[in-house]
Amino acid sequence: MKTNSLDFDAQALREKILDLAMRGKLVKQDPNDEPASVLLEKIKAEKAELIKEKKIKKSKSLPKITDDEKPFDIPDSWEWVRLGEIGNYIQRGRSPKYDKESLDHPIISQKCVQWNSINIEDAKHITEDFFKKLEPYRFIQKNDILWNSTGTGTVGRLNIVKDNYNHVPVDSHVTLMRMNQFIDSDYIYYFLRSPQIQKNLGDYLTGTTKQKELGLTNILKINIPLPPLSEQSRIAAKIAELFALLHKVESSTQQYAKLQTLLKSKVLDLAMRGKLVEQDPIDEPASVLLEKIKAEKEQLIKEKKIKRSKPLPPITDEEKPFEIPDSWEWVRLGEVLTILRGGSPRPIKKYLTDSPNGINWIKIGDSTVNSKYIDHAAEKIIPEGLDKTREVHKGDFLLSNSMSFGRPYILKIDGAVHDGWLILSDYDKLFDKNYLYYLLSSNFVNFQFKSLATGSTVKNLNRDRVAHTIALVPPLLEQKRIIKKINYLLTKLNIKLY
Repeated sequence: MKTNSLDFDAQALREKILDLAMRGKLVKQDPNDEPASVLLEKIKAEKAELIKEKKIKKSKSLPKITDDEKPFDIPDSWEWVRLGEIGNYIQRGRSPKYDKESLDHPIISQKCVQWNSINIEDAKHITEDFFKKLEPYRFIQKNDILWNSTGTGTVGRLNIVKDNYNHVPVDSHVTLMRMNQFIDSDYIYYFLRSPQIQKNLGDYLTGTTKQKELGLTNILKINIPLPPLSEQSRIAAKIAELFALLHKVESSTQQYAKLQTLLKSKVLDLAMRGKLVEQDPIDEPASVLLEKIKAEKEQLIKEKKIKRSKPLPPITDEEKPFEIPDSWEWVRLGEVLTILRGGSPRPIKKYLTDSPNGINWIKIGDSTVNSKYIDHAAEKIIPEGLDKTREVHKGDFLLSNSMSFGRPYILKIDGAVHDGWLILSDYDKLFDKNYLYYLLSSNFVNFQFKSLATGSTVKNLNRDRVAHTIALVPPLLEQKRIIKKINYLLTKLNIKLY
C-alpha cells in the first residue's frame, strides 16, 4: 500500500472508525442477538442482588434520557443508557498520602494514564498506613477503565487496564470505572474515546480555565448507545483489528517520511560536495567572481557609500570538512552576505490590519512548515520607529532564530521584522537564490548553526556566529545546474522540494 506522510491522517481515520462503530455502522446486526433491552433488565436484576448482598452500594437514580439528548439514530436492537446504569463501580480514588522513601505501594495518577498505555513507572508511592486503609474495590482490576478527571491538558485522557496489577489504586484525579459483567468494557472504552465524547468533552467539564474537572455526576449521566452484548464484542474486536492495521500503516508512513528526509539530505550533501553535476571548464571560477565583488566593495568604501566591515578570520584547512572542485571557493557567510538581526517589537505603537500607509509586520507565525516562502503578513504597522526594527525586502532570506530553528525562508513581500529573525541579503551577485536556499537547508550548514547556537533550553543564533559559518561557492552557471538536478531528483523520488 503506497502511503504519503503528508496526506495520511491516522487520527482522523481512528475517529471515523469510532464514529461509525457507535452508530451501529461498523459491523452488521445479527437478528439472533439478544436485544439490549433484555440485557438492561439482566443488569438491573444483578445489581439489585449485589446491593442486597452488600457487594456494591446503591446509587442515586439517574434521570431518564430524553429524545433531545439522543444525538443520532441507533439500530432497533440497541438502547440508549446512562453510563451509571451499566457500571458496578464508578468512583474517583482517594487523596493519597505519599511516601518519598518507600517504593512498596505505587498509586496511579493522571501522568500514568496515557492514550497509548498505563505507565506504572511514572507512579508515585503511598504510605503503608494509607495503603492499609484502602477498601479492596479501590484496587484496579483487569478491564477497569481509568479516566483522567482533572487538569487542563490531561482531563479526558483514558485507557483500559489489560495487565494484572498487584494492589494498585488510583488517586483522586483519576476516575475508576468497573462495568457490569453483561457489558463489554472494551466497547465502553472505545465509546469514551470516540468523537461523541472527546470532541464534546467541554459539555461534561466544570471549573475554571486553569482547573477543568470531569465530575462524577456528569460521568454517571453520560448517554451511551448500547448494542446487544455479542455485538458489543464484535464492534470492539473490529475496532481493535482496524486500529492495529492503522498502526502498521502509520509506522510504515513514519518510516517512509524518515527515508524521504534521509534521501533529501543525501542529495543535498552530494550537491554541496560538487558531486551532483559535472564541472564545466568553460564556467568562470568562483574565485574570479569573488575578486570582482571584492573590487566593487572597495570602490564603494572609497566613495564612502558603505562602511568597511570588521574582517573575519581566514578559513583554516582544519575547518574544511571535505575536498571541493577547483572552480569552487570556501567563504564565510559574513564575507559575502549582509547579515542583520530584526529589531525589538516593543517600540511598535500601533498595529493595523488594513492601512494604505502601513507596512507588513512579519512574524514567526507568518511562516509555514510546508513552504520555503513568506508571502503574507497577518498584521501591518505604521512605519514609526523603524530605526529600532529592521526593514526587509523581496528576495531577502529570513533565518528562524528560535522556532523551526535555523530554517531559511525567502521573502516575497517587503516589510519589517522583529528580533526572532536573522536577515540575510545582498547575495545576488554571488549566489543564485535557489542555490543559497538549498545551501542554508543542507546538513553541512545546519550542523554549524546548531554547534554555534547559544542557550540551553531555547537555542539562539546571533549575527556574529552566523557570519562565521563557512559555505561553498560554485560558479554561478554550475549553481543553476545544481538547482535543476536537485529539483529533478527530489521530484523523481517523490520528495518535497522544501
